Amino acid sequence: MPTECSGRSFDFQPLGSREVTVRFDGGTITSDAGGLLLQEVEAQTRLLADLARCFDDFRDPELIEHSVEDLIKQRVFALALGYEDLIDHDQLRADPLLATLVGKRDVTGEERVDPRDRGKPLAGKSTLNRLELTPARATAKSRYKKIVARQHDLAKWFVEAFLRLTPEPPEEIILDLDATDDPIHGHQAGRFFHGYYDSYCYLPLYIFCGEHLLLAKLRPADIDASAGSVKQVAWIVQRIRQAWPQVRIILRGDSGFCRENLLAWCEENRVDYVFGLAKNQRLTKILGRELHEVEQQFRETGQPARAFQDFTYRTRKSWSRERRVVGKAEHLAKGANPRFVVTSLPAEQFDMRALYEDCYCARGDMENRIKEQQRCLFADRTSCQTMRANQLRLWLSSAAYVLIQALRQQGLQETPLAKAQCDTIRLKLFKIGALIRVTVRRVWFALAESYPYQAVFAQAFENLRRWQLPRPRPAPA
Repeated sequence: MPTECSGRSFDFQPLGSREVTVRFDGGTITSDAGGLLLQEVEAQTRLLADLARCFDDFRDPELIEHSVEDLIKQRVFALALGYEDLIDHDQLRADPLLATLVGKRDVTGEERVDPRDRGKPLAGKSTLNRLELTPARATAKSRYKKIVARQHDLAKWFVEAFLRLTPEPPEEIILDLDATDDPIHGHQAGRFFHGYYDSYCYLPLYIFCGEHLLLAKLRPADIDASAGSVKQVAWIVQRIRQAWPQVRIILRGDSGFCRENLLAWCEENRVDYVFGLAKNQRLTKILGRELHEVEQQFRETGQPARAFQDFTYRTRKSWSRERRVVGKAEHLAKGANPRFVVTSLPAEQFDMRALYEDCYCARGDMENRIKEQQRCLFADRTSCQTMRANQLRLWLSSAAYVLIQALRQQGLQETPLAKAQCDTIRLKLFKIGALIRVTVRRVWFALAESYPYQAVFAQAFENLRRWQLPRPRPAPA
């Protein structure tokens, strides 16, 4: 699309005897050519096509140019490529690279019906926001917003994607639960002040299995961190067991989830758990001997000292039974640092040190996944007026994460980016300059010869082409 600067020259500082001149006359060039790998992931998995089926489209088919699947792909691919806001799409709608990812055959937009839209193959922000702003009760008689998200199906999509991307049933899985803050700066519905985070925010609940996202539930901040977790865990566990009847499931979370209703549910449903347990005077007294020993060791050596105690414990009122608790006695330069975890795992399988250091502490990796969501894929862009619209924004961001995770899991295996975070993958793999040329038979992308990660790109492409994903088994009704 021509800009006001198209005919201008910009003379920068000279390079020795050579002048350095810049003009916007290089032709149709993209800076996101590596996004073609995401299109390959979608072609192999059909994840976004399945996501689009979670919407009811009441628009007149004869009057639309952008299907729901097109709109979903455009929004999710753009998020993955770093374009966080809807307003970005007023420029992106003319991008032939994004049109190629979406699957538009008219990648230049020259065949659009309305002359005002020619040269713009994709939807603008006004069309895309109907995905987010359509109310739940919209019908074909509604005036403008007629694309209704079925929220129950959208929530299930993430678990189905996890099962699809894990074709071999594992013997054991660990489900990590955590709540985090999503700061808000307007007067959105569900706006409350949270004392711990010292801000007005939402309090979304996340569930991950390793690097796989299973749940991203937007909630107001005037609730306990564990509120609603039993309901969410119950249906996720039920679906996983339908697919993998023999799998052992362990639930893991910090002390915010150590609540009697969740512990009792796990015990009644053959789900093991490891939860942090908030310290109190009774627990600290039980760990007193170990705390004294590590303090003496620290004074003698000047180095941090750590010891453990394994015991059974029951609260005076809230717990229905005694449970196994492991206490960590630790002394650091800043003083004593006691910690406790409660678990259903037997001591014969997990001794107290391994339970704390290897099992419980590993939950910290989930926080990195949440940071990827918020910092790299814009899960905190919840600026719509309603909770329903903001929940959909969170899901679209989460879908972009699932797509990149599929690329990381399969396409980037045995490459230096196999464990890279989303922003690193975007910077090193997606942000490739390329000249675009459209002919009758082909769309050519001439990538920059100086691109430094050509070997990684080639390996990712070959990995994706060899990927043989089994056909999905339909979920029980």
